[in-house]
Amino acid sequence: MLRLARSAEREWDVAIIGGGATGLGIAIDAASRGYDVVLFEQADFSSGTSSRSTKLVHGGVRYLQQGNIALVTEALKERGLLHRNAPHLVHDLAFVVPSYEWWESPFYGIGLKVYDLLAGRYGFGASRHLSPEDVVAAIPSIQKEGLRGGTLYYDGQFDDARLAVNLAQTAVDHGAALVNYAPVVALGKGDDGVIRSLDVRDAETGAEWSVRARVVVNATGPFSDEVRRLDDPGAEQIIAPSQGVHIVLDKSFLPGETAIMVPHTTDGRVMFAIPWHDVAVVGTTDTPIEKIELEPQALEEEVDFILDTANRYLSHPAERGDIKSVFAGIRPLVKAGSGSETAALSREHTILVHPVSGLLTIAGGKWTTYRRMARDVIEQVILLGELEPRECVTERLPIHGSHAHAERFGRLAYYGSDAQEIQSLGRDKRVHPALPVTEAEVIWACRTEMARTVDDMLSRRSRCLVFDAAAASDAAARTAALMAEELGRDDAWVQREVADFRALASRYCC
Repeated sequence: MLRLARSAEREWDVAIIGGGATGLGIAIDAASRGYDVVLFEQADFSSGTSSRSTKLVHGGVRYLQQGNIALVTEALKERGLLHRNAPHLVHDLAFVVPSYEWWESPFYGIGLKVYDLLAGRYGFGASRHLSPEDVVAAIPSIQKEGLRGGTLYYDGQFDDARLAVNLAQTAVDHGAALVNYAPVVALGKGDDGVIRSLDVRDAETGAEWSVRARVVVNATGPFSDEVRRLDDPGAEQIIAPSQGVHIVLDKSFLPGETAIMVPHTTDGRVMFAIPWHDVAVVGTTDTPIEKIELEPQALEEEVDFILDTANRYLSHPAERGDIKSVFAGIRPLVKAGSGSETAALSREHTILVHPVSGLLTIAGGKWTTYRRMARDVIEQVILLGELEPRECVTERLPIHGSHAHAERFGRLAYYGSDAQEIQSLGRDKRVHPALPVTEAEVIWACRTEMARTVDDMLSRRSRCLVFDAAAASDAAARTAALMAEELGRDDAWVQREVADFRALASRYCC
C-alpha cells in the first residue's frame, strides 16, 4: 500500500492509533495546528463504536438529574459548534417527552427549561408544554390512551459514519496522513524505554512497516487495553465495556419529524425513538459484556427489551417481523478510579500517560464532545513531544463538505459541497430498488472516501445495512462489481466480498 509505505519515510510529530470519532478528531486538531500527523485504523474509519450511536448530538438530558451541570454545559456548547461547522450533517430535531401521569409534564418541563438555559446562545429552540392534542399532532403514532400531554424540546441529530468520513477528509485536507486497514502490531522503544516507533501491518497485503513518531496516541476505544498491553503486558484493565443495541423500524412507526424521548426505562436509562433518514431508530440498552469484538451481536433479551419499552408508547405495537435491522455498539466506559497514570480526567473522558514509555491513551467520552477531547489530547501531546506550542483552531474550523444550504441537493444533502460532483458523474441508477444509494455514490466512495470493501460502502459510506439488512445483502453483488472496477479487483475478490458481506448482514437481521 503506497500510503503506508510513505508513512514510514519520515518521523511524525504524532502517530494516532484508532480511526473512530476520537482519533479522527485528534488528527484534525493536530494537523490544523500545523503538526505532522499520521493515523492508523485496524479496519475502516468508524467501523466500531463510532458508527453505532443513537445518531444524536446532545447535551445529555439525563446528566441534569445527576446534577452534572458542567458536563451538560460543555456538551451543549460542543453541540452548537458542531452544528455550525458541519451544517450539512447536523441539524436540530424536536423531541416529545409524553406524559401519562399528572406530575410528569411539570417535572420534566422544569428540567428542560434548565436545559434551555444552559444551552444559552448555542440553543436549538425553546422547550414548551404540549396538550394531548399537540402531542398527537406531532406524533400521530403515539399511544393515546391515558395521554395527559407532554413536553417538547430540541436537540441535535446527525449521521455518525458520514461525519467520520468527513472528519477523515478534513484531517487530510490539513495535511494529515490517514491509513485504514492498517493495524498496529507492535511498539518500538529506545534505550530509555520511551516509544519511538510503531510496527504497522497492511491488512490487504500482509506487508509490515515501521513508522517513527515523537508521540503515540492510543485512541482505540474498546480496544484501548489491547494497545496498552503492546506497551506494558501487565497493564491493568481500565475499560469496562458495555453494549448498546438499537433496532430499526419502518418510517410508518414514527411518521413525521418528531422524536420520542422516554425519560426512565425499567433499567434506569433513557430511550429514544427517532426519525432518521427514512426509517425509525429505537434504542438503546446498557448491557455489561466480557468479550470485545468489532462486530458485537445483539442479545435476544436486548431486542425484546427495546420492543417492550417502545410498544408502551406506540398505538400500533411493533413485532420482531417489523425490524429491518439490528445493530450493536460497545461503549468504552472507563472503570472508576482507573490508572495511576492519569494526566487529565473529566467525567466523560480520561487521558492516561504511561510514566516511562509516554504512551498516551484517551478513553471514554462521546461523539458530541469529540472536538473538546481532541483539544485536551493535543495539549498533552505538545508537552510529551516537546512540540512548539500552537493554538487550537477547531472551534471555528469547517468540516469537509460544510454547506449552509445543503438541502438544495435533495437526497445527496449529507454530502454537502461534494454533492454536485457526485451528480456530475451521471450514474443515477440505484444499486437496489429498495435502497437510495446510486452507482455514482459507490464510485465516489472508492475514488475519494477510501472505501475498500463492500462493508465500507454499504455500512458506512452509505447506511444501507442499517436501513434494511436484507436489501443490503441483495445489493452486495452489484456493489462489489462496481467497486472491483474502480479498485482493480478480480472476480475472486468480488465473490469473497459478496460472501463476507452477506454473512455480516445476516447478523443484522432479526
